[in-house]
Amino acid sequence: MTRRRVALGLAALGLSAGGGAPAPQMSFAETGNGEARIAALTRALLALGPEVDAQEAGRTARIAVLRPLDWAEEWQVVDPPLKHNFKVIHGLREKGLCRDWTNALYAALHAERLRTIDLHVGFSNARNVRLEHVSVVVSARGRPMEAGLLLDPWRIGQGRLWFGRVTEDPRYEWETLEAVRAWQAQQKARLGL
Repeated sequence: MTRRRVALGLAALGLSAGGGAPAPQMSFAETGNGEARIAALTRALLALGPEVDAQEAGRTARIAVLRPLDWAEEWQVVDPPLKHNFKVIHGLREKGLCRDWTNALYAALHAERLRTIDLHVGFSNARNVRLEHVSVVVSARGRPMEAGLLLDPWRIGQGRLWFGRVTEDPRYEWETLEAVRAWQAQQKARLGL
Protein backbone atom coordinates (compact mmCIF):
# COMPACT_ATOMS: atom_id res chain seq x y z
CA MET A 1 0.00 0.00 0.00
CA THR A 2 1.36 3.38 -0.89
CA ARG A 3 1.86 6.12 1.64
CA ARG A 4 -0.72 8.17 -0.29
CA ARG A 5 -3.41 5.49 0.11
CA VAL A 6 -2.66 5.14 3.83
CA ALA A 7 -3.00 8.91 4.20
CA LEU A 8 -6.27 8.93 2.24
CA GLY A 9 -7.70 6.11 4.31
CA LEU A 10 -6.76 7.75 7.58
CA ALA A 11 -8.03 11.13 6.40
CA ALA A 12 -11.38 9.55 5.53
CA LEU A 13 -11.57 8.23 9.07
CA GLY A 14 -10.80 11.68 10.46
CA LEU A 15 -7.24 10.73 11.41
CA SER A 16 -3.99 12.11 10.06
CA ALA A 17 -0.87 10.72 8.50
CA GLY A 18 2.14 12.52 7.16
CA GLY A 19 2.33 13.37 3.46
CA GLY A 20 0.06 12.81 0.52
CA ALA A 21 -2.65 14.98 -0.92
CA PRO A 22 -6.11 13.61 -1.69
CA ALA A 23 -6.36 11.81 -5.02
CA PRO A 24 -8.13 13.83 -7.69
CA GLN A 25 -11.72 12.87 -8.37
CA MET A 26 -13.58 13.17 -11.62
CA SER A 27 -15.28 16.52 -11.11
CA PHE A 28 -18.08 15.88 -13.60
CA ALA A 29 -19.33 13.11 -11.34
CA GLU A 30 -20.14 15.59 -8.58
CA THR A 31 -21.08 18.78 -10.35
CA GLY A 32 -24.52 19.93 -11.28
CA ASN A 33 -27.89 18.65 -10.23
CA GLY A 34 -29.12 15.09 -10.73
CA GLU A 35 -30.38 15.79 -14.24
CA ALA A 36 -27.02 17.26 -15.27
CA ARG A 37 -25.21 14.20 -13.93
CA ILE A 38 -27.67 11.89 -15.69
CA ALA A 39 -27.10 13.76 -18.95
CA ALA A 40 -23.30 13.58 -18.55
CA LEU A 41 -23.42 9.84 -17.86
CA THR A 42 -25.82 9.26 -20.76
CA ARG A 43 -23.34 10.98 -23.09
CA ALA A 44 -20.50 8.87 -21.71
CA LEU A 45 -22.53 5.68 -22.19
CA LEU A 46 -23.38 6.62 -25.78
CA ALA A 47 -19.68 7.21 -26.41
CA LEU A 48 -19.01 3.53 -25.62
CA GLY A 49 -20.06 2.63 -29.14
CA PRO A 50 -22.60 3.24 -31.89
CA GLU A 51 -24.52 0.12 -30.89
CA VAL A 52 -25.56 1.62 -27.53
CA ASP A 53 -29.23 2.55 -27.66
CA ALA A 54 -29.99 6.10 -26.50
CA GLN A 55 -33.02 5.07 -24.42
CA GLU A 56 -31.03 2.30 -22.70
CA ALA A 57 -28.20 4.72 -22.02
CA GLY A 58 -30.66 7.17 -20.47
CA ARG A 59 -32.31 4.51 -18.28
CA THR A 60 -28.93 3.17 -17.20
CA ALA A 61 -27.70 6.66 -16.31
CA ARG A 62 -30.86 7.53 -14.38
CA ILE A 63 -30.63 4.33 -12.31
CA ALA A 64 -26.87 4.69 -11.71
CA VAL A 65 -27.15 8.31 -10.56
CA LEU A 66 -30.40 8.24 -8.56
CA ARG A 67 -30.83 4.78 -7.03
CA PRO A 68 -27.58 4.92 -5.00
CA LEU A 69 -28.89 8.08 -3.35
CA ASP A 70 -31.94 6.10 -2.22
CA TRP A 71 -29.74 3.29 -0.91
CA ALA A 72 -27.57 5.80 0.96
CA GLU A 73 -30.65 7.01 2.78
CA GLU A 74 -31.91 3.48 3.41
CA TRP A 75 -28.50 2.30 4.66
CA GLN A 76 -27.90 5.49 6.70
CA VAL A 77 -24.71 6.37 4.84
CA VAL A 78 -23.80 9.84 6.09
CA ASP A 79 -20.02 9.54 6.45
CA PRO A 80 -17.12 9.30 4.02
CA PRO A 81 -16.68 5.78 2.57
CA LEU A 82 -13.94 4.43 4.83
CA LYS A 83 -15.57 5.79 7.98
CA HIS A 84 -18.85 4.16 6.95
CA ASN A 85 -17.00 0.90 6.20
CA PHE A 86 -15.69 1.01 9.78
CA LYS A 87 -19.28 1.28 11.03
CA VAL A 88 -20.41 -1.69 8.92
CA ILE A 89 -17.46 -3.84 9.96
CA HIS A 90 -18.17 -3.08 13.62
CA GLY A 91 -21.91 -3.72 13.36
CA LEU A 92 -23.04 -0.11 13.66
CA ARG A 93 -24.56 -0.14 10.15
CA GLU A 94 -25.88 -3.05 8.13
CA LYS A 95 -24.80 -2.07 4.60
CA GLY A 96 -22.68 0.36 2.66
CA LEU A 97 -19.48 -1.50 1.76
CA CYS A 98 -18.43 -1.31 -1.89
CA ARG A 99 -19.79 -4.80 -2.49
CA ASP A 100 -23.24 -3.71 -1.21
CA TRP A 101 -23.32 -0.82 -3.69
CA THR A 102 -22.11 -3.15 -6.46
CA ASN A 103 -24.67 -5.86 -5.72
CA ALA A 104 -27.54 -3.37 -5.53
CA LEU A 105 -26.55 -1.47 -8.67
CA TYR A 106 -25.86 -4.63 -10.66
CA ALA A 107 -29.26 -6.07 -9.67
CA ALA A 108 -31.07 -2.82 -10.56
CA LEU A 109 -29.39 -2.62 -13.97
CA HIS A 110 -29.78 -6.35 -14.65
CA ALA A 111 -33.54 -6.00 -14.03
CA GLU A 112 -33.66 -3.59 -16.99
CA ARG A 113 -32.79 -6.45 -19.39
CA LEU A 114 -30.43 -4.23 -21.34
CA ARG A 115 -29.89 -5.27 -24.96
CA THR A 116 -27.10 -2.93 -26.05
CA ILE A 117 -25.16 -2.58 -22.79
CA ASP A 118 -23.26 -5.39 -21.03
CA LEU A 119 -22.79 -5.50 -17.27
CA HIS A 120 -19.50 -6.53 -15.68
CA VAL A 121 -18.11 -6.66 -12.16
CA GLY A 122 -14.66 -5.13 -11.81
CA PHE A 123 -12.22 -5.91 -9.02
CA SER A 124 -9.28 -3.88 -7.80
CA ASN A 125 -6.73 -5.10 -5.26
CA ALA A 126 -8.41 -8.53 -5.26
CA ARG A 127 -5.24 -10.09 -3.91
CA ASN A 128 -5.41 -7.93 -0.78
CA VAL A 129 -8.69 -8.42 1.08
CA ARG A 130 -8.16 -5.35 3.28
CA LEU A 131 -7.87 -3.08 0.24
CA GLU A 132 -10.19 -4.87 -2.17
CA HIS A 133 -12.61 -2.73 -4.12
CA VAL A 134 -15.41 -3.91 -6.38
CA SER A 135 -17.72 -1.99 -8.68
CA VAL A 136 -20.08 -2.28 -11.63
CA VAL A 137 -18.67 -1.70 -15.10
CA VAL A 138 -20.81 -1.23 -18.20
CA SER A 139 -19.65 -1.66 -21.78
CA ALA A 140 -21.24 -1.67 -25.20
CA ARG A 141 -22.73 -5.11 -25.96
CA GLY A 142 -19.99 -7.63 -26.74
CA ARG A 143 -17.13 -5.38 -25.68
CA PRO A 144 -14.73 -6.31 -22.86
CA MET A 145 -14.84 -4.77 -19.42
CA GLU A 146 -11.66 -2.83 -20.16
CA ALA A 147 -13.54 -0.89 -22.85
CA GLY A 148 -16.23 0.12 -20.38
CA LEU A 149 -17.26 2.74 -17.87
CA LEU A 150 -16.88 2.24 -14.15
CA LEU A 151 -19.98 3.14 -12.11
CA ASP A 152 -18.85 3.62 -8.51
CA PRO A 153 -21.36 4.99 -5.97
CA TRP A 154 -19.05 4.06 -3.05
CA ARG A 155 -15.97 6.13 -3.87
CA ILE A 156 -17.17 9.70 -3.32
CA GLY A 157 -19.51 8.69 -0.53
CA GLN A 158 -23.18 8.87 0.35
CA GLY A 159 -24.26 7.31 -2.93
CA ARG A 160 -22.91 10.07 -5.15
CA LEU A 161 -21.83 8.39 -8.37
CA TRP A 162 -18.27 8.54 -9.63
CA PHE A 163 -17.90 7.33 -13.19
CA GLY A 164 -15.10 7.14 -15.69
CA ARG A 165 -13.33 4.90 -18.17
CA VAL A 166 -11.96 1.75 -16.55
CA THR A 167 -8.54 2.27 -18.12
CA GLU A 168 -8.34 5.92 -17.03
CA ASP A 169 -9.19 5.45 -13.35
CA PRO A 170 -6.74 7.64 -11.40
CA ARG A 171 -7.12 5.58 -8.24
CA TYR A 172 -7.54 1.87 -9.03
CA GLU A 173 -6.43 -0.73 -11.55
CA TRP A 174 -9.26 -3.08 -12.49
CA GLU A 175 -9.53 -6.72 -13.48
CA THR A 176 -12.38 -9.01 -14.40
CA LEU A 177 -14.21 -11.48 -12.20
CA GLU A 178 -12.81 -14.25 -14.41
CA ALA A 179 -9.22 -13.10 -13.78
CA VAL A 180 -9.84 -12.99 -10.02
CA ARG A 181 -11.40 -16.47 -10.04
CA ALA A 182 -8.47 -17.84 -12.04
CA TRP A 183 -6.04 -16.40 -9.53
CA GLN A 184 -8.07 -17.84 -6.63
CA ALA A 185 -8.06 -21.29 -8.27
CA GLN A 186 -4.27 -21.08 -8.68
CA GLN A 187 -3.91 -20.14 -5.01
CA LYS A 188 -6.09 -23.07 -3.91
CA ALA A 189 -4.12 -25.47 -6.11
CA ARG A 190 -0.83 -24.11 -4.80
CA LEU A 191 -2.03 -24.59 -1.21
CA GLY A 192 -3.47 -28.04 -1.96
CA LEU A 193 -7.04 -27.04 -1.07
